[in-house]
Amino acid sequence: MHLPGTKKDIINQLQKSILLMQGCTPPVSDNTDSVGLGPIEASFPNGIFPTGAIHEFLSAEPEQAAANGGFISGILSNLMQHDGACLWISMRRTLFPPSLKVFGVEPDQLIFIDLKRERDVLWAMEEALKCKGLSAVIGELEEINFTQTRRLQLAAEQSRVTGFILRSDLKKLSATACVARWNITHLPSELEDGMPGVGFPRWNVELLKVRNGNPGNWKVEWSAGRFKPVTEMTEAFIRPESLKAG
Repeated sequence: MHLPGTKKDIINQLQKSILLMQGCTPPVSDNTDSVGLGPIEASFPNGIFPTGAIHEFLSAEPEQAAANGGFISGILSNLMQHDGACLWISMRRTLFPPSLKVFGVEPDQLIFIDLKRERDVLWAMEEALKCKGLSAVIGELEEINFTQTRRLQLAAEQSRVTGFILRSDLKKLSATACVARWNITHLPSELEDGMPGVGFPRWNVELLKVRNGNPGNWKVEWSAGRFKPVTEMTEAFIRPESLKAG
């Protein structure tokens, strides 16, 4: 049905108002690629990665924890461009700090807080999200419920600090107030012709849930200081386990 321009304008304005109430801030400029995620960002409202919000990453195995750490580090390299600081809160730290330099993040920009109880990690994360001077807060948790994520989301909306939850117990996976749920897994790297060593980091990126957006699946690579889509994956570089999962 064709709507007159005035009705379209009203609907568009209502949609924008709803997004604002849900913590989705519209872009402030024509540059909608805020953290360099390229085509992935088109899946989000306004076509921009939601900052000042909570993102949930599934982290069932040590290999997946490493994949999450690398992928999030790439995002942090953009969030922390202006000498920002980040807190990484956990009971069992899964990140190797020197590896951050591969993604353009200096290790001294991160402050690690190691705690003994999960409830302390949750409390520290909520308090850290209230600190407007931080660029991001990352918390490693086994499980978390809707009410707890809602508290974190409200704190992030007030301070505009971006939060990342690395959730390891997937047996109790439930609905949350997070703006997005991510599933990141490693892909084999590919060597450049004539070059020794290993290739650039690659991931399979699944956006399982996104508030007011469109879930999707992408293959990306970190090279030249940014994320790049991987358009071709030759059969030689496809892992046997990925074939079984399909």
